[in-house]
Amino acid sequence: MIVKNDCFYFKGDIPCKPHKQFGYHCENCTMYKKIEQQILIIKLGAIGDVIRTTPILRKIKESFPNSYIYWLTYSPDILSDHWVDKKLQVTLENIELIKQIKFDWLIVLDKDPLAISLSNQIKANKKSGYTIDQFGKAKPLSNHQSEAHKWLTGIFDDISKKNVKHYIQEIFEILEFEFNNEEYILELPPNHQWQIDHSKKIIGLNTGCGGRWTSRLWLNEYWIKLAKDLIEQGYEVILLGGEQEHEKNLLISAESGAKYFGHFPLKDFISLVNECDVVVTAVTMAMHIAIGLKKRVIIFNTIFNKNEFYLYGRGEIIEPEPKCDCYYSPVCPHESMNKIKPEIVLYKIINLFK
Repeated sequence: MIVKNDCFYFKGDIPCKPHKQFGYHCENCTMYKKIEQQILIIKLGAIGDVIRTTPILRKIKESFPNSYIYWLTYSPDILSDHWVDKKLQVTLENIELIKQIKFDWLIVLDKDPLAISLSNQIKANKKSGYTIDQFGKAKPLSNHQSEAHKWLTGIFDDISKKNVKHYIQEIFEILEFEFNNEEYILELPPNHQWQIDHSKKIIGLNTGCGGRWTSRLWLNEYWIKLAKDLIEQGYEVILLGGEQEHEKNLLISAESGAKYFGHFPLKDFISLVNECDVVVTAVTMAMHIAIGLKKRVIIFNTIFNKNEFYLYGRGEIIEPEPKCDCYYSPVCPHESMNKIKPEIVLYKIINLFK
């Protein structure tokens, strides 16, 4: 009996889809699709980091249309089944699995201990990105200039501050691709019915920033003022956030009249962001979700190099004046976020619609 284990549909332990649907065996299957390359992406990262790495999938599939793509990550649910053939949660079983496969191309875009140690252990004809040195630290996998560039910007603040390349351009160059405005890949979950007035322009205010860099937090009184001003201008205003922002958003809603529906699992949160015409946010997961949904965005930035972020011409980055010098600092002694006034943000939102 002929068994074609190099087929996209072949499972190895259970019947494949063509067999279950049509009773095909390999020798007479009209749906046979040969795997020509096996590519493994290791981008473990936070959800936002995973989302902003997805443009590489467009270029990989364009260059290698019959490639079978694996992706190892802590956030497999955010990835599209249409673009990633095997989404791998970080587990011992999956790590052992990928160690036994011979890949055509291994792409390691994280520099954390797990990712770089795996890059040394996985068999592949070609490897791009980062690996581990003899001291257990990250280093570029090759002498490729783009790998060195991204590595050096991560370890020297002065070099990072001078960087003029955005993240997507950097990772495209690591993979020797040319960036041509390839968009994020973010699929919409099933439709959720929200009590929102769609006769108005809808502004989403994402009030949190995560726990790592709280220097990005904006004052509650500023959120309240902005929400009130937007409502007076005739906009529909909804508050966005997670469990950490729940009490804050209840307060802002009560004081301003903005709508707050609560905090939700990721897919419902994506659905809610999709209702917005504009999203106002610090550099967070919500920012990348909004970009992925092709929303207009207003981004607060204080502690990062703004060149790192690419908005596809659909938004604006607001920074305090004078610029904050607390580069990648968890706490800002100057409270630079307070220098970004609600009036400035309101003006920028109104301008986006022009």
